Order: sequence, then structure tokens, then C-alpha cells
Amino acid sequence: MRIALLESYYGGSHQAWADGYQQHSRHDIELITLPAQYWKWRMQGGAISLARKLPSKPDLVLASSMIDLSIFRALTWRRLGGDTPLALYFHENQLSYPQSRRQNHGWRYGFINYISALSADANFFNSDFHLQNFMAQLPRMLKHFADYNELQTVDAIRQKSKVLPLGIDLRRLDEFRAAKPADSPPVIVWNHRWEHDKDPATFVQTMIKLAEEGFSFKLAITGERFGNMPASMLTAQSQLGERIIQLGYVDTFAEYARLLWRADYVVSTARQEFFGAAVCEAIYCGCIPILPDRLNYPHLLPDALKQACLYARDRLTAQLRYHLAGDVAVDRGALRAHVAQYDWSLMAPAYDDELADLASRPAPG
Repeated sequence: MRIALLESYYGGSHQAWADGYQQHSRHDIELITLPAQYWKWRMQGGAISLARKLPSKPDLVLASSMIDLSIFRALTWRRLGGDTPLALYFHENQLSYPQSRRQNHGWRYGFINYISALSADANFFNSDFHLQNFMAQLPRMLKHFADYNELQTVDAIRQKSKVLPLGIDLRRLDEFRAAKPADSPPVIVWNHRWEHDKDPATFVQTMIKLAEEGFSFKLAITGERFGNMPASMLTAQSQLGERIIQLGYVDTFAEYARLLWRADYVVSTARQEFFGAAVCEAIYCGCIPILPDRLNYPHLLPDALKQACLYARDRLTAQLRYHLAGDVAVDRGALRAHVAQYDWSLMAPAYDDELADLASRPAPG
């Protein structure tokens, strides 16, 4: 089957997902992409460029959620003949994505997610948390408008939506396996985008407090940075500098993988996370996760280890103190086995089967 995969924000985790599926699928996947910049324009106008770049009629179109699928469908209707299924994959959605004060764009981009989901023949969400969250936010947005709220469309979208977890190239990490140094302070990794929704300030303040209490540890703070260094990272540099072994984006995958293998803990302070690929990578490499008991994080852990690895609101310091103060027994093998289910070797066949099933359905009348 020939699949055109549309990615209007081809970079970071979106690029890793698109490349990973292309590499591991039994189908013929053609990537049609735009550079990962100007995300607002990609959501508003990217569909126009992607429609122009569509070379020929595929058997199915799979688009990521950074696109107005209604525009793409309108512009390609004659070329696709009305019988080519369009599937939408939700990495994130703008209805529940926390906005910073300077953004303040209201419902504009969430509405694009809504009409795209309405236009699609099938919607796939990267986690059950994400699916349920999106469905809960839709009525809230529609009720905001004065009349003709079209609330019945929420059920229509739900009926053609399901969970298809994120595929991750975890086995690639095995190539760079490195031993954890013996008799050295534990290494704590924070590997997230340096943006407000990942809340780096809470992580930095927590580590400063634990340092003041006399706990021994090293820090590896990595992840994508956009623009100037956040104030929280400048604080980390000035107050925790002697403890930091990595501050900033790691240039190569090999270097990043070796860093994860040598680390002991991975921490998240995120206020938004629809899946958690970076945490899965760290867990796969033997890091013990210390995660908020919210968002999709509980689903990344086996039930028996949730108490040791999840912290309630404002309890991050206490949870880390509990681990750093003594030898807490955590089955790293069980953690690794749990996230290994998201490796592309298992996820690509699931994607292939779902899309083949969608392509085999009769075209809507």
C-alpha cells in the first residue's frame, strides 16, 4: 500500500516519528514535509503547501496534527477522487496545550484541530489520556460560541477515533549501551524542551533545595532550546554549576544515548505531556523515573512501581529525597520491559494493520 505521510513540522519528535514509521513499515511510506519552524503558520497554511507537494494519488494519506486537514481535503479532492482515506495522527492538540501569557491566541489553533478531526476518516491519538482529554475539551470550546454549537460533532469524532501509541526507536539505544560508573554520585537527567509547559523552573528549584540539604548528585539537563536561555537555566548554571555534567542539547544521538545509559534517574516536571517519549527512552536505558502522577505518565509505568516512581502535586522534593536518602528497591528490568512495548518493531505492524483496515473500508456515500 502506498501511504503519503504529511508532516508540516518536520523536526524533533515529529521527525523521529515520521522517519521511524517509514523505516519500519511494510507499506511504501512517502514523506511530504515542511521545516519545523513557524508552528502557527504551519497549522494555518501548511496544508496549502503540502497539497501542492502531493505528487500523485496514494492509497491513503496519514497526516500529523500540525495541519488543517479540512484545507488539505478541499484542495486535493479532485486529485484524490474522494475515495482516498485521510487519517489524522494526534501528537498533541492545541485545545489543552497550556498557553503562555505572550501567546494568548484563544481557540484559534484548537479550532483547527477540531475541524481537522471532523474532516478525517479516522483519528489516531498517541495515548488514551490524550484521546480522553481532547474529547473533554471539545464541548468546552464549542459551548464558548454563541449559537449553532454543533455539539453532536463531538460524538461523530469520538466514533472514528482510537488510540495508536507512539512508536519509538528504542532498540537503537542498545547500540550505545554504556556501564553506569561505580561509586559515583547518582546522575539525574531532565531531558525535555526548555519551554514553559515543561516547567524547568520547578526542577531547578527542587535540585537547589536538595543540594542545600547536602544530598550528593550530578545533573544532566538536556533537551531542545528555543531562543534565549531561560532564566531557570541561568539559575541552575550559577547555583548548581559544579554538579552539572551536561547543560544544553546533546549534539549526536550516540552521545545522548550514552548519557542516558550512565544516568540513574529521569525527572519530569511537565504541565503538558501527551505521551512522554523522552522519559521512555531514559527508562529503557535503566533510569528510574520520577514523574508527576498526572497526564500520560502513569500509563508509562507498571502498576507495581507507580508508588515508587510517581509524585503528587508539590511532592517532587520529597520523592527525590526518598530515593537519594537510601537504596530504594526499584525493578529497572520491569520498567524497561513496560516501555519496550512502544518500540517500532512492535508498533509498526500495529500501524500497518490499522491503516490497511482503513484503506479497505468502502468510501463514504
